[in-house]
Amino acid sequence: MPSRQEVSYFGAGPAPLPSSVVEAGANAFVNFNDAGLGLGEISHRSPTANKILNDAKANLSALLDIPDNYEILFMQAGGSGEFSAVVQNLVPVWIERRRRKAETDVKKAQPDAEQAEVDELVFQRLQKEIDEELKLDYLVTGSWSLKASQEASRLIGSKYVNVALDARKANNGKFGTIPAEDSWSLTPTKKEGGKGSAFVYFCDNETVDGVEFQQFPKSLEAQGQDAEDERLVVADMSSNFISRKVDVSKYAVIFVRRFNLSALWDTLTIYTGRRSKEHRCHRYHYCHRSQGPPPSPHRDSSPCSPPPVEHWRSPGPIVLDYATIAKNNSLYNTLPIFNLWIAGQVMADLMAEFSAQKVSGQEEVANKKAQLIYGALDKFPQVYQVVPDASVRSRMNICFRVSGGDDAKEKEFIAGAEKRLLQGLKGHRSVGGMRASNYNAVPLENVQKLVQYLEDFATAQ
Repeated sequence: MPSRQEVSYFGAGPAPLPSSVVEAGANAFVNFNDAGLGLGEISHRSPTANKILNDAKANLSALLDIPDNYEILFMQAGGSGEFSAVVQNLVPVWIERRRRKAETDVKKAQPDAEQAEVDELVFQRLQKEIDEELKLDYLVTGSWSLKASQEASRLIGSKYVNVALDARKANNGKFGTIPAEDSWSLTPTKKEGGKGSAFVYFCDNETVDGVEFQQFPKSLEAQGQDAEDERLVVADMSSNFISRKVDVSKYAVIFVRRFNLSALWDTLTIYTGRRSKEHRCHRYHYCHRSQGPPPSPHRDSSPCSPPPVEHWRSPGPIVLDYATIAKNNSLYNTLPIFNLWIAGQVMADLMAEFSAQKVSGQEEVANKKAQLIYGALDKFPQVYQVVPDASVRSRMNICFRVSGGDDAKEKEFIAGAEKRLLQGLKGHRSVGGMRASNYNAVPLENVQKLVQYLEDFATAQ
């Protein structure tokens, strides 16, 4: 029976955690701080749980220099839940901006009109604008962004979803590249002569396809000081979070799940997003105009007022409502405190290890490990073929084929790796091949073992 130290695990998810955190977690699960209870047993509203939550927020804010005008929320439902949540929460921001502008215009044009008449004119204008102008932009560069765009279409209709980029069209029907930005068909902003989309969505790192954005897209940069003309950028950073420095201020929403952070699959999602008055009032838009406010849910969640639009006839799930979760300090429903503690320990350890460098220190390590693996693969092109284009290679999920995808050779490769206790190298079932996931907790020495095996296997062919 091998020890934990002998196994080199490269699985994409669930993924490895630092051994020190796992060992501390084992004790915390049984008896946390000699309290006689484990972290899986204590109340999520206890002082202990609140300290764990606040410490995790503080460490994450410090690691990524998160601006003060951003909320950090700890939620559930995983990445797939966030595909729905961003639609539920950000479409109303677009609507609220349009409603405010419409109300201002109507009152200016008809200063003596009664409020009921103003409301009706605003309602009619919004109905028309939603029907003709509402768009959600998606950059589809892999399996997860594709699923996100499909969920948006399911929720509000494909008419409103603009796939501004489908990378498969430039790569023989397969993911593996990101075409030049001048080929993207983003909804034009007001400055560009258009009306602007509700948001632009992209997955920063595609775990299945091994594709990663190398930097923030220039076409999504702020175009000026006019907030009404700003593109709201949403990024799924589930698999490369805290592996490199990020300018959080460029994003309206970033969400992540477990890979580099926590222990239990999809039971903790971290969201960080910009606070705004539109976000605070957004539930207003998810009730049918003629129905009036729905029953007010329990605890501290605001009831809706009669809305100006009727495209969404009922509120979305309240556990995915950013405003409600923020108002309740992520404790609207039962938070998995043990999982949150694990994430907090990972972040605290990064802060302790890299100090002033913060996440940039981990970025250097991640880059070095990725370079070693890609270097070994590129050294033997007759044996290994890296799947994505060199310009978009993921540092976290390194996807490659053996002998052009020859089934027998790939089985031989996996069998040889297993003998050396190199585990988790099989690619995603939807694409096959190999995948070496280089998450933060994969030690440099484990990468060096993999590199040695890559060289030994290739020279033996």
